[in-house]
Amino acid sequence: MGVFALGIELDGEGFHPDAWRRATHAPDRLLTGETLRTRVAAAENAGCTLATFADSILPPDAVAGRIDAVTRASFVAAATSTIGLVPTVETTYAEPFHTSSQIATLDYASRGRAGWIAERIDDPRAAAAWGRPRITGEDELAREYRDSIEVTRRLWDSWEDDAVIRDHPNGRFLDRNKLHYIDFRGATFSVKGPAIVPRPPQGQPVVLGADGDVDVRLVAADSVAAAIESAEQARSAGTPLAFAEIDVTLDTPGATAVERFGVAPSNSPARLAFSGSAAALVDLLTHLSAHLDGVRLHPAVIDEDLPVLTREVLPALLRTGVTHRPVPGSTLRANLGLARPANRYAAAH
Repeated sequence: MGVFALGIELDGEGFHPDAWRRATHAPDRLLTGETLRTRVAAAENAGCTLATFADSILPPDAVAGRIDAVTRASFVAAATSTIGLVPTVETTYAEPFHTSSQIATLDYASRGRAGWIAERIDDPRAAAAWGRPRITGEDELAREYRDSIEVTRRLWDSWEDDAVIRDHPNGRFLDRNKLHYIDFRGATFSVKGPAIVPRPPQGQPVVLGADGDVDVRLVAADSVAAAIESAEQARSAGTPLAFAEIDVTLDTPGATAVERFGVAPSNSPARLAFSGSAAALVDLLTHLSAHLDGVRLHPAVIDEDLPVLTREVLPALLRTGVTHRPVPGSTLRANLGLARPANRYAAAH
């Protein structure tokens, strides 16, 4: 095993339905830049490898609205220096040309720390919101998911790394021979390209997802044994890295996890559910580090669980060498132990 990465989900107030009641700020402060910046800074200063930002075109259940994930990630890009910034963009109806541009731009804004969580959505309200015919059936949803990732990856490669010349004396700024049409034609859309944003600093920003052509498989499992087995299957299928998803409810100075919400609450049957002390979570993550490449933690209440994570859990894992701080000046790919990929069109050219 190489790097053991620690990711944290920072959308909303936390996964628990009553998280908004326990926030330390007034309800109207959730969607402010100050709240977002403070939380991401706390995660970065503690040594988290990446922060993720959930999203959907549909409004969340617990609050009245949200700012889209790419905008949130872009907002904190200039105020951070080491933490990876990984928004969710759904694949089912979003135009992959726009997705590629958004994530590439985030990669420039963050100096190579961008990622993308690719998710599918099966809800008639989403189709109506996008103004598109509903895509139904697992095969069709999987096809749209697969095609969206493929097109996005091709567009990131549609500019060679040295396509931008910046030859001011001779008035040459672009080598047109190093831009490429991607010529993709799928069942519901076609894209010719090239992109409108030059190739991102990472070449290919890190793609995370539940399956498909991703760099990081987000493992859906409700037990440690199942998570380890799923991670092994993902690697056997060629996925470079596998992360476990964990809903986390921690003992706080004012109450135990059980006193806060009962026994091991979880927002999803497809995630591990942890409820207990910081020391017990350290033991669990230490065990998982021998079998997986990282975890994404989903706090029950961000304002209550994040301080415990940053003051007790992360420091213990850093002391024992289970995880390491991201290296300043490095890309997210480098901090995850992933090589910068070659440009597919440059090789052909």
